[in-house]
Amino acid sequence: MSASLQVVVGVLVAALGVALVVGRILTRRQGVLRHSDGAAVGAAIPELELPPGKPAIVHFSAEWCGPCAGVRRVVDDVCAELPAVAHVEIDMDTHPSAARALSVMSLPTTFVFDGEGRQRYRTSGVPKAVDLRSAVEPLLA
Repeated sequence: MSASLQVVVGVLVAALGVALVVGRILTRRQGVLRHSDGAAVGAAIPELELPPGKPAIVHFSAEWCGPCAGVRRVVDDVCAELPAVAHVEIDMDTHPSAARALSVMSLPTTFVFDGEGRQRYRTSGVPKAVDLRSAVEPLLA
């Protein structure tokens, strides 16, 4: 292999390494549930259609969003195990005002609301079922 080809290969390997590190840094919090301040915003956003007195998992999606199907499967599984929890899916293209009200900047974004409409948790990306379940179960007591 010639010296110039070795340099090109070395540069490409280095660029790939940098891209992997940057990608990992940018997505390290994807799918991780973060506790919210508990603001009662549910009633102020009628498009959410939160059921009164019942915890709800709300996720924003769109037809064109590939990862949103993964969120749908996770939320369906959790709600099948915990029938007292509502599943609300909001199409961001159909209800942009609801997305703006909750500062949804990327898809998929998932929220957990308690029975009083207070936001308890929020995540971007596809959450793990075990994390979602552990966030919702205390709200059922």
